[in-house]
Amino acid sequence: MDHKLKPAWFADLGNGQFRNPILYADYSDPDVVRVGEDFYMTASSFNSSPGLPILHSKDLVNWTVIAYAIERLPDSYNAVRHGEGVWAPSIRYHDGKFWIFFSAPDEGIYMTTAENAAGPWSPLHMVKEVKGWIDPCPLWDEDGKAYLVHAFAKSRTGIKSMLKMCPMRPDGTALLGDGEMIFDGTEHHPTIEGPKLYKRNGYYYIFAPAGGVPIGWQTILRSKQIMGPYEDKIVLHQGDSTTNGPHQGGYVELDSGEAWFLHFQDREAYGRIVHLQPMSWENDWPVMGIDTNGDGIGEPVLIHTKPNVGREYPFAVPETSDEFDAPSLGLQWQWQANYRTEWYSLTANPGSLRLYAQQLPEHATTLYEVPNVLCQKLPAPVFTAIAKVSFQHMAEKELAGLTVFGHSYRYTALQKTDLGFKLVFVEGSGNKESSSEEMTESVAVPYDVHEIYLRVDVELEASCTFSYSWDGSNYSPIGGVFEAVPGGWVGAKLGLFCLTKGETASQGYVDIDWFHVE
Repeated sequence: MDHKLKPAWFADLGNGQFRNPILYADYSDPDVVRVGEDFYMTASSFNSSPGLPILHSKDLVNWTVIAYAIERLPDSYNAVRHGEGVWAPSIRYHDGKFWIFFSAPDEGIYMTTAENAAGPWSPLHMVKEVKGWIDPCPLWDEDGKAYLVHAFAKSRTGIKSMLKMCPMRPDGTALLGDGEMIFDGTEHHPTIEGPKLYKRNGYYYIFAPAGGVPIGWQTILRSKQIMGPYEDKIVLHQGDSTTNGPHQGGYVELDSGEAWFLHFQDREAYGRIVHLQPMSWENDWPVMGIDTNGDGIGEPVLIHTKPNVGREYPFAVPETSDEFDAPSLGLQWQWQANYRTEWYSLTANPGSLRLYAQQLPEHATTLYEVPNVLCQKLPAPVFTAIAKVSFQHMAEKELAGLTVFGHSYRYTALQKTDLGFKLVFVEGSGNKESSSEEMTESVAVPYDVHEIYLRVDVELEASCTFSYSWDGSNYSPIGGVFEAVPGGWVGAKLGLFCLTKGETASQGYVDIDWFHVE
């Protein structure tokens, strides 16, 4: 099969314009920084590993993933902890290096640095051990002093709709005292969070989303003093556009004089997808998007002239398909918890991904609780994903297959029984308290067949249909149509897995010859 497949989504229209979203994938809570001619983005990665994706672009439209800043989270993330972990990072360039600050809501505020955005990144440093201080963002002022602004998670602190400013050591390693509350959005900007801190033209600015993720707006706060008081203004909302809840992101200024704001939109099963808005300044306030209805607030654009970065750059999109012919996993892949190298091999059968059957964690009964699920984001509103799987080396009670995963999920998998192989379709669901699964269909595998093609077709609004083929040409559906749903603060995911439901560790495995998305 041709591995140079047409990407499922692209933003660059090839005519000097781009379309939103620039990334139709779950890069939640994005932040962006410009360094010379290069742009770098990071995003929340929650419990997945590796974590903290680093994306690169030359024009703000064409993006690729170049690295992860975190190889693994603290050991408490060896188990699956849906919706916890890396929340709302901020990325900055200061003193000749890149800095990322983020909070893990149950552990505290962390920092990591790198001289090169592609790594290596320094080991995580705990800036402040505290529960529920979230969405941190630093600023280094002209006088050498440093500050950190953050929001609160009500689930951990009992506080919401408030922002606090803390003095910080200039080396970023610790906060100096507990800081001061600088803004209360309870009345006019409820659920204000995700603050991004800037200084421009003598003003301190905080860009902060409010109103909640599905229907909120972008608030700007400004003051001549870092500790306030701050004026507030709404500068971007849905208005009469089709883009709900346009908020939480960062902005950059270009040498050409243009400014651009990059933010997310919550698209449920597709996750928090990334948009790019033109931005300008009037009376020292940002103006975002285009005010199409004359209400003084910008609305998001769907198609617009590309940023003026001085030249055209090649078309680029994050990877999705994988031939598994490289010595390491593609950067599109993340595991559901801290991963272990013995889960897989790219060298045991060169040109294939070998997944070794892993035992379920203690007390686990469903895929919802399994860390060794290799996942990637849904990459487009409509696409097809196919995995070619060789399964002759599976042992009894082993299960290997393809899933569309969220709080509700489906998978189709090969299962080895004492009577041979069968293909099963399983419906599952889970939350923090419990999870359950039910096998709703099974098909006997012909005794002389050792390869199978597992496919899922995703239509608009994440309507998923699974099917299988013995020859790669003729497909038969299995299971009913499934409307995918989000997981813990994340969109639905595509996943591959191999596990055993036996009492003891097994020796079986499957080889994934390739994984194609088109």
